[in-house]
Amino acid sequence: MKAAVYHGKFDLRVEEVEKPLLKPDEVLIKVEACGVCGTDLHIYEGAEGAAACIPPTVLGHEFSGVVSEVGSSVKSLKPGDRVCVDPNDTCGMCYYCRIGKVHFCENMVGYGTTVNGAFAEYCAIREKQAYKIDDKLSFEEAAMAEPIACCLHGMDLTGVKTGDTVMIIGGGTIGLIMLQLAKLSGASTLIIVEPVGTKRDMAVKLGADITIDPLNQCIEEVLAAYSIKSIDATIECVGLKETMQNAIKYVSKGGTAMLFGLTNPACEIPLMPFDLFRREITIKASFINPCTQKRAVSILESGRIDVKSLITDQVKLDDINKVFEDNSYRKRGKVIVRP
Repeated sequence: MKAAVYHGKFDLRVEEVEKPLLKPDEVLIKVEACGVCGTDLHIYEGAEGAAACIPPTVLGHEFSGVVSEVGSSVKSLKPGDRVCVDPNDTCGMCYYCRIGKVHFCENMVGYGTTVNGAFAEYCAIREKQAYKIDDKLSFEEAAMAEPIACCLHGMDLTGVKTGDTVMIIGGGTIGLIMLQLAKLSGASTLIIVEPVGTKRDMAVKLGADITIDPLNQCIEEVLAAYSIKSIDATIECVGLKETMQNAIKYVSKGGTAMLFGLTNPACEIPLMPFDLFRREITIKASFINPCTQKRAVSILESGRIDVKSLITDQVKLDDINKVFEDNSYRKRGKVIVRP
């Protein structure tokens, strides 16, 4: 079968590999759609994502498809079932799994990071990682369940309440998912800080009340013009030093700054403990998607979140290197690979 194999920094090759052989508790997924994630780009550029990726590995972890074959002990799935996949497979036996913090599993298997993923025609996964999807949900939408699941965990930790004012820094795919989740959580005022005009326009379409271009507008002046006196939560969705600092800067007294964006592992930001003391703010971070995949599928199937508008490009597997080499793809929005 054909797959995009990561061989090292800036070295992603579309090549023929062996079709996976199933273990008794596994199913073989014929991949229909797989999103390109910021983690994939980090790995390609030589940085570590949520887990270390040791080449050669087939990348791709945001995916959906059709069950093609099932292992001998599989009971809940059958060939022909439409599914999406939680790529983070926990052991259930280590210390963290046993105390309910499964996302810190000491033996985590990550499809598309620690083992072969879904930038391929087929991917073998454990039965328990597959979630059936409704026929009305497209494969492209279903591939977005994993980033939504990650955002749900971040939103849970941020604790947005009805009536809150929320600033989201970064209007890419993750920022626009967070925008919609904050709206569903009851936020009354939604602010997006994003330099790309088309993304600000999309934010307005999806419910933003205020948009700010940080390159050409003074954030403080815009907030003053709209009489914004308090920001209950800031959610950073970029992963840069400057935007992380802004999340802490603009959250109001007693508020929460969620540092959600994935930075380079060596990134450091200065903190002033006296400032934290005086404002009594909470700084949080969010790691992957513990037990939120089913909720993500449910909210997609309900139609209460729009991901179709976030998908700007679909490319064939043969053309996947264009996405990694051409920055204009990531500037536009979410890219879906169709094997």
